[in-house]
Amino acid sequence: QVQLVESGGGLVQAGGSLRLSCAASGSTFSQNAMAWYRQAPGKMRELVALINSSGSTTYADSVKGRFTISRDNARNTVSLQMFSLKPEDTAVYYCRAWGPRLAVTWGQGTQVTVSS
Repeated sequence: QVQLVESGGGLVQAGGSLRLSCAASGSTFSQNAMAWYRQAPGKMRELVALINSSGSTTYADSVKGRFTISRDNARNTVSLQMFSLKPEDTAVYYCRAWGPRLAVTWGQGTQVTVSS
């Protein structure tokens, strides 16, 4: 069973940057698609960025050009580099994994708060 542990959240001023990391246990990491989602208070959880097993990426329109998702298969980690943060980026950010031998798995989330 894969476990996902996020880190790197915190409080930052608008215009600042943060880097989130998600560490995954297990030996099938390279086969899995990985994604970051976020959920703001009172809102539905939404996809922020996705990277598949071949390294192709997808971004929400709201973060294109500001966020970059990357993966390190040797370290079983996926990262989300966030630049030019806005107050509307404030949310709990969740790591998600799924693959040919892995049912959808979520991390516990990490809080990102952007002050204006």
